[in-house]
Amino acid sequence: MAKPLHGIRVLDMGTFITGPACGMLLADLGAEVIKVEMPETGDPFRAFKGDLYSPHYQTYNRNKKSITLNTKTSEEDRKALDELVETADVFIQNFRPGVAERLFVDAARLQEINPRLVYVDISGFGNDGPWKDRPAFDTVSQAASGFLRLLVNPGNPRVVGPAIGDAVTGFYAAYGVLAALYEREKTGKGRRVETSMFEAMAHFNLDDFTHYLSADEVMGPWSRPHVSQSYVFECADGGWIALHMSSPPKFWENLAEAVGQPDMLARPEFESRPARIANYENVVKFLAPIFAEKPRAYWEERLTSLEVPHSAVYSSKEVLEGDLAKHHRIEVSGEGQRGTFRTIRNPIRFDGEAESDLTPPPELGQHNEEILGRKP
Repeated sequence: MAKPLHGIRVLDMGTFITGPACGMLLADLGAEVIKVEMPETGDPFRAFKGDLYSPHYQTYNRNKKSITLNTKTSEEDRKALDELVETADVFIQNFRPGVAERLFVDAARLQEINPRLVYVDISGFGNDGPWKDRPAFDTVSQAASGFLRLLVNPGNPRVVGPAIGDAVTGFYAAYGVLAALYEREKTGKGRRVETSMFEAMAHFNLDDFTHYLSADEVMGPWSRPHVSQSYVFECADGGWIALHMSSPPKFWENLAEAVGQPDMLARPEFESRPARIANYENVVKFLAPIFAEKPRAYWEERLTSLEVPHSAVYSSKEVLEGDLAKHHRIEVSGEGQRGTFRTIRNPIRFDGEAESDLTPPPELGQHNEEILGRKP
């Protein structure tokens, strides 16, 4: 199978999501990723119902090895880490500013040991500046970057959705690593790759900022769905169906036929794209009762036959049981100490080949003997 990062060794000292997500992405591409954890407790994300193998931990730690070292208090463990640093290509940490120094794993010390080392430093709000000492978690980064405002219903403000800020920051960090590794091939020298959850989410929220900077427009939660003409309707059986109608008139013409309303586009709220944007709520009021008359399966078949851009709003279970996921074989599995581990494969193909090999997330210290010559 394609493993373009085969031969790259990564020391992943990250915890929770941002650092581990970066390490996972590199591991998925074939890098040897060694997760460096505290003895006995490991990554705090492991803890779950008296065990150390939570679903949260599993999500971002597949295809890795695990060793345990306490570099803060053990000189022997610091020496062991330093020996690994000599052979490593990448080191990842996502500690709050100052913690890396207390653990003796700061960039200056490790890159003195290995000048070729690409050192990844992920923080919440940067290593300097007015917010550098603030604790940062996913929701905080979404809010601080202006992104959360675009997700929250103003009439019922509640945090919704997955940990986007954490995962996105890990993606940006991995993106930086790949650039630094490529440059190192020419210069022979590593880099300190820094990003923060705030900066990553601000860039991820680029469309919002571009509208403000170019048109003095501050976007809100309804801005994009109004312009893109995106809708969700509840069907007779309680299932939901999503439409993204965009701008081509044929989509609306076909929708009018699909819902049995051939004169629909003659109505004032439907007569043009600007009219539909301006009268979004009236469009919803007209279409919602129609969709509520039939079950979701009926609308899936009807909209598909008329090439209206849509999808049922599926659960994870429905996705995996569906034809699309089965065709693309997005579910992969591997055997570990706890039996079969199942997850979703890396989405990238190389020369048409998708990676299906998988190593389950490691137990705490599972590779101590292999890498350190110690018992777990």
